[in-house]
Amino acid sequence: MNIALIGSGGREHAICQKLHESKFCNNIICVPGNAGTAKIAKNINIDFLDFTRLLKIIKSNKINLVVVGPEEPLVKGLVDFLVRHKVKVFGPNKYAAKLEGSKAFMKAICKNNNIPTAQFKICKNLKNVKSFLTNSSLPIVVKADGLAAGKGVTICNNKKQVLNVSNEIFKGKFKSSKKLVLEEFLEGEEASYFLVVDKNNFKFFGSAQDHKRVKEKDLGPNTGGMGAYSPAPIINNNLEKKIVNKIVKPTLQALKKKKKPYTGFLYVGLMIKNNEPYLIEYNVRMGDPECQVIIPRLNTDLIKIFSHATSNKLDKLKIKWKKNKCMTIVLCSKGYPGKYKLNKKIKYLKNLNLNKGSFVYHAGTKIIDNQLFSNGGRVLNITSTGKIFKTIRENIFKVIKKINWKDGFFRKDIGWRVIRK
Repeated sequence: MNIALIGSGGREHAICQKLHESKFCNNIICVPGNAGTAKIAKNINIDFLDFTRLLKIIKSNKINLVVVGPEEPLVKGLVDFLVRHKVKVFGPNKYAAKLEGSKAFMKAICKNNNIPTAQFKICKNLKNVKSFLTNSSLPIVVKADGLAAGKGVTICNNKKQVLNVSNEIFKGKFKSSKKLVLEEFLEGEEASYFLVVDKNNFKFFGSAQDHKRVKEKDLGPNTGGMGAYSPAPIINNNLEKKIVNKIVKPTLQALKKKKKPYTGFLYVGLMIKNNEPYLIEYNVRMGDPECQVIIPRLNTDLIKIFSHATSNKLDKLKIKWKKNKCMTIVLCSKGYPGKYKLNKKIKYLKNLNLNKGSFVYHAGTKIIDNQLFSNGGRVLNITSTGKIFKTIRENIFKVIKKINWKDGFFRKDIGWRVIRK
């Protein structure tokens, strides 16, 4: 099978690696890919939002299946476009992708289907914001309505901060957001629950917990994710039943009623409070860096999973998992998630000897004259598997030390919930 993988991050490198290992894989093209995918696939450096040009690439490379990694092309309707041109594609349609593309849309689904979530108000102006503040206790969570690369959520501890953050969003800080959602702050433990979905069925696709804040002790601004581990110990069988029955099934049923059934990966972002799940957010693709800790634990051929999902035959497939655990730590450019410099040389990756079960997934990298350089805020995902999280993290630290990248930084407390000192 010839596969086109859309995207350029660590998530796409992890997916690409798993596709490359499949006995059903002939060729992979990555659009645009990165320095990591270039070793196992053909990178084609075009804008994947140029759908017409992308279609020509797909046709000329005789692609049998397109796998869409990031959220932006999904929200902008790439799946619908490819389906119209009779291209087999794994990912949700434009309407279903609004689960991530619009916080207001997601909250409306929750309200109309009695899905447990934080109390909220959809605001189109500062007058709406002030109205919500009148009867709300602090802290308050301000969320930009549209896509914001994981940086559109702010937890505000006073009313002045709520007004300032809201005003920035209304003034266009995030171009995709002309409105926002205000939410009550839910205290508890966050976890992520993943599914692979076809029009009639869904299958569990792993659980994880990530660290969104840039600084240790979960302080500082939000990022796209500084590290993650899988599985999430907090998600037990009893809790999983509640997640499926109270959140997943009502959501998928609501989309089916609109004749826009969901297909693809579904990321259920949760807050767990007193063993009850509350929906924080949906993402309509695998998480990044959560994908990088779930994919190494997968024991079923990934192409087989995609084929069953795109043929609406997931009910015929049993997805198997290794019994190990996995963790990833993100090596970032200094300054991230604020201003940072690109094109910083990474010298010592080429001759790195990794132990079995350890991986370096490229996130923001590129090759210039056979040399490796940084090309983003999140640059490398240092990943390892094993039986004990503490040992896994120690192995990752050893790899990071060998990489010895002076222009990068990382959090040293990834996995603090599961590593007791």
